[in-house]
Amino acid sequence: MDPAAEHRQQLRSLRDFLLVYNRMTELCFRHCVCNLNYRLLTGREESCLDSCAARLVRANHRLMGAYVGLVPAMLQRRAAEYGAAAGPPGLPASPDPAPGSAESSLDAPAAGT
Repeated sequence: MDPAAEHRQQLRSLRDFLLVYNRMTELCFRHCVCNLNYRLLTGREESCLDSCAARLVRANHRLMGAYVGLVPAMLQRRAAEYGAAAGPPGLPASPDPAPGSAESSLDAPAAGT
């Protein structure tokens, strides 16, 4: 992977993390903090924020675990659908052409879309 692509991936990951963190903070703050007249949190507000954040983190971990488990199956299904769609109707999909052949250079732009 080239350095520019790696940098973009890192920025995407950071952006995604910050979006989740900000959303979690907003949800817990709205749920737990009811009085804005004081600078410090009450004990009840603090414990509510702790449990709210812990629940959301656990839920996020469960969702990410399910996502990681489902992604390979989704990618295989898409690859199979793409392979079936690439062949002419009524004929079975042909195996991938040898690297460097004229057919592979024609298919290259369509693979990125």
